[in-house]
Amino acid sequence: MECKYKIEGEPLPDMPWQERPAGSNEVLWRYSANPIIGRHALSTSNSIFNSAVVPFRKGEYNYAGVFRCDDTNRRMRIHVGFSVDGLKWDIREEDFRLTGADAEVGEWVYGYDPRVAKIGDKYYVTWCNGYHGPTIGVAWTEDFETFHQQENAFLPYNRNGVLFPRKINGNFAMLSRPSDTGHTAFGDIFYSESPDMEFWGRHRHVMSPAPFEVSAWQCMKIGAGPVPIETSEGWLLFYHGVLRSCNGYVYAFGSALLDREQPWKVTARSGPYLISPRELYECTGDVPNVTFPCAALHDPATGRIAVYYGCADTVTGVAFGYIPEIIDFTKKNSIL
Repeated sequence: MECKYKIEGEPLPDMPWQERPAGSNEVLWRYSANPIIGRHALSTSNSIFNSAVVPFRKGEYNYAGVFRCDDTNRRMRIHVGFSVDGLKWDIREEDFRLTGADAEVGEWVYGYDPRVAKIGDKYYVTWCNGYHGPTIGVAWTEDFETFHQQENAFLPYNRNGVLFPRKINGNFAMLSRPSDTGHTAFGDIFYSESPDMEFWGRHRHVMSPAPFEVSAWQCMKIGAGPVPIETSEGWLLFYHGVLRSCNGYVYAFGSALLDREQPWKVTARSGPYLISPRELYECTGDVPNVTFPCAALHDPATGRIAVYYGCADTVTGVAFGYIPEIIDFTKKNSIL
């Protein structure tokens, strides 16, 4: 497929891929062998979901990632994993190793829903970190063996901390979703900048939940998903939205385009979702009816993309698509 838009990123011709099923008109289609990671992939795991992966060459492996692995105590932990093909994963039994943090913030309480962004020569991990409530933890690694923990980015309470893969206005940039102590019944996406990955400011509002009558799947709260992808049409952002239905909460995800130099300005935002709970593995599990994106791999030359997402807070799935089609879908169906 000819790529009609310029897409930034490193070439990834051998990325995970499956062609669109015959007769399908879906913009994003599920891998036929989902889920790619089951709940019992570790000896102590209750569930493995809402995790992040990146290209990373290490011996025989081509990909690395950090995985949310809730154990059978139902403690929220983070583990490291490696893969040859991005589909079959070797996840380490032990928790990921953090070092270097100030004692005030270095004590582990819980951690979940990680993301990974490569900025320069370092891989930065952000996650929802327990510190008198949920906030955004930050660490960097060069080898996916040792992770150097930095200061928490924000005060509690905050979730869905997602870094941009390059500096904006000379500063590191992050999206986040301020929240509260419980199962937040609200949530807007905000943008922040930092000169040193420690002191964060220049906070800007990005977008709010949509009105129910406009786009019901995202009417209760929203949150940033994978690391944004820079294109000639703006930053492509996948984000989850939540609907409070008569059957409980439903988590789906869609797409938006953000201005390249002022990413708090949304230029397009999809009304229809891309993926919503439909398959059995998305509808049944520890938290039913959840599709929650946290990572994406893409090849700039072909426009191919693989989006990794948590299913029912229990297992991990992947869906495929073409970035140009997703951009066109977002523009055509924008609710702005």
